[in-house]
Amino acid sequence: MFRRRRSFRQFRWPRWFQRGIDVLYQILLPLIILQFLRILFLPTTFDIILLGALVILYLSHQMGWFSK
Repeated sequence: MFRRRRSFRQFRWPRWFQRGIDVLYQILLPLIILQFLRILFLPTTFDIILLGALVILYLSHQMGWFSK
């Protein structure tokens, strides 16, 4: 009876690109753990900034900040 209207500028990534993003986020959590262990033994400013960027990137995916 009622048809659902699609939004005017709906954009979707290609399937191969979305799979690549999913693989990146599967690899990201072990990288965060390894980076945290590295910070425990030899903390440098670059390592702390890198860990912060990785955590923000992972949380942004988990909370869906960039997906919609």
